[in-house]
Amino acid sequence: MLSQLREIVEQVSKVEEVHQALDILVKQTCSAMSTECCTVYLANEEMQRLELMATQGLRFKGDKIHIRFNEGLVGLVKRSAEPLNLAEASKHPNFKYFSELGEEVYQSFLGTPIIYRKQVLGVLVVQQKAPRQFDEMEESFLVTLAAQLAVIVAHAQTQGHWRLEKKQQAIRGVPASSGVAIGEFWWDDTQPDLSNVYPASTLDIEREQEWLLLAIEEALNDFRRMRKKLDSEINKDALAIFDLFTHLLNDPMLRKDLKAQILKGDRADWALRQVVESYSNRFARMSDVYLRERAQDIRELGQRLLFFLHNTDQEKQLFDKPVILVVRELTASLLASIPKEKILAVVSLEGAANSHAAILSRALGIPAVMGVTLNLKALNGKQGIVDGYSGKILVSPNRQLLREYRSLANEERELANMVNQRIEEPAFTRDGQRIEVMLNAGLSADTNIAINQGVDGVGLYRTEISFLLQHRFPSEEEQTQQYQAVLSSYPNKRVVMRTLDVGGDKALPYLPIEEDNPFLGWRGIRFTLDHPDIFLMQIRAMMKASSKHQNLSILLPMVSGAQELDDAIELIKRAYVEVAELDQQVTMPKIGVMIEVPSMIYLLPLIANKVDFVSIGTNDLTQYLLAVDRNNARVADVYESMHPSVIMALSHIHKTCQQLNLPVCICGELAGDPIGALLMVGLGYRSLSMNTSNVAKIKYLLRHTETEELALLADKALMQPYGHDIYAMMQSFFESKGFAGFIRAGKK
Repeated sequence: MLSQLREIVEQVSKVEEVHQALDILVKQTCSAMSTECCTVYLANEEMQRLELMATQGLRFKGDKIHIRFNEGLVGLVKRSAEPLNLAEASKHPNFKYFSELGEEVYQSFLGTPIIYRKQVLGVLVVQQKAPRQFDEMEESFLVTLAAQLAVIVAHAQTQGHWRLEKKQQAIRGVPASSGVAIGEFWWDDTQPDLSNVYPASTLDIEREQEWLLLAIEEALNDFRRMRKKLDSEINKDALAIFDLFTHLLNDPMLRKDLKAQILKGDRADWALRQVVESYSNRFARMSDVYLRERAQDIRELGQRLLFFLHNTDQEKQLFDKPVILVVRELTASLLASIPKEKILAVVSLEGAANSHAAILSRALGIPAVMGVTLNLKALNGKQGIVDGYSGKILVSPNRQLLREYRSLANEERELANMVNQRIEEPAFTRDGQRIEVMLNAGLSADTNIAINQGVDGVGLYRTEISFLLQHRFPSEEEQTQQYQAVLSSYPNKRVVMRTLDVGGDKALPYLPIEEDNPFLGWRGIRFTLDHPDIFLMQIRAMMKASSKHQNLSILLPMVSGAQELDDAIELIKRAYVEVAELDQQVTMPKIGVMIEVPSMIYLLPLIANKVDFVSIGTNDLTQYLLAVDRNNARVADVYESMHPSVIMALSHIHKTCQQLNLPVCICGELAGDPIGALLMVGLGYRSLSMNTSNVAKIKYLLRHTETEELALLADKALMQPYGHDIYAMMQSFFESKGFAGFIRAGKK
């Protein structure tokens, strides 16, 4: 039956028109199960009914047949979301005879729900004239078929097909850059696509190598031009994207790998695809959301090189008016190539909220939604709305929706102007409490990170990217130069550098690690302590780099016990002695530990005398507290940053640190979230580290709230049993204070 199942699904998925596809399904299912009747009903949630979409065997009267959710056996399957297998259906208490369906001749009944992500989309039914108890194999077959059908139906509905409701439906994606835009959708599929490059060989190896080198030079010039063009428009953190591309193109290992592939006899474009995919797959396998998104950067680089290989110099699009740009994959170079005033918003079929294109969108103030399933051909030229807060996209909206969103868009502009007015001033609450606002940096392999005068320093600098992008460990001198540039960007401010955080599923390309459970494996401090040579080299490089400004603090990741901490501190002291012998100006940096493993919450009193500060990585702490992989779509709804246990743990950490007189900083995503930031201040935290895009908003909110009212909110939050109750409470507070525009579209 497995081959029959596969055949049915394949045939159905090939057909775009709903009725034709479902007609094939019911006929094939009848044949496969040797039954006389098969029917598909889809749910109309607006009308609270199931509508007959296709049947083999029923001879119904009238044009439209529908069954209410509370009626009959089909309604029971919809409500219970469970299969129902009856040899004599008429004897069941929920049985209802529908004369218009002409089903009086059918005795047996097997119905199964069509479920997609907990939502019942419809019901699939098979029936038989004679009493028949369908066996377990047959029931399993229909359940499996319904599960496959659910994916097809859900996909079709997101593209605007197969939808029964008349109400305006929003298409949903991942919100990547906040804001609201109204305009026409426009997309261009003329660009060469790396995935469309197929195996091709060459006899003229020298010509192919020359072809590739010319493309690299053109791409380098292109990135330099774009960086220069945007230099005055956006901050240095966003510009670092183009520095990353330049860094990669100049990487001798990348050039070596491309050359080696061509020497095998491959054409330049085919060699490019193979090397790019090898590099990007390395990053795509990583659990760290920021590093995983660097896979997209590698692919973008490959796309750009392919563009210049094919010499398609007619790149610049001419728009007669601003548009909502729709692309398969949004890239930083595409964004930079189109005048900002011509882009209202961007919608991307692929990508995520932490991609460099998303970062650039935020820096340019362009609303962006990623990971959207769309029918591109049907979309082009139509009017639409993009809501960058919720990730909603509305195609051909009605007049009422247009009026609402036009009003919200005006409010948006007012809000943006308002929050940026005092960005460079220090953050104080309304009652005079000083809050330290720090920067999370190190998303790229550049040496120029954000020189943002609106922050009090760098709360977290990730050092691993330069290690991951190479085919060998970077030398001590290479590391020193990189760290020096970072520390020099903030000469009078503290820069917290996290030591190498790799291992497990974030393996180095030149040191592969295979583990059954990488999230709990050989990673963070565990890896570097097993390689003291690598650790010592990095620490020495950091200390040498800080000699001039002496603004370095060292942060240790993934520590789970006191012994690991002791061993790390011992190595740091050893490195200090070695560097101090050569440079008398070097001072011992402050040492901190990350609180991400739950065990460290309880060890704080025992390690307080060993460290100078602690930093809380809320992303991993939440993940470990709730035992949920935040990158796994199946359990993504279990990951709650406002989960009561997370709030309680953060409250406990702060109280403990206060008792121990130990400085503490929040450096996870929660610190940059408007609701999370205010809740953390309410719990007592006075140091927050976040991405550049959140600084202005958080500072504004802090200036217009009092610590006392936030403390009361935090006390209430600690009494709530559910995360959604905490969120609802904070939402009500934001609305009462006139802050609703910070968590949704609009200003009020």
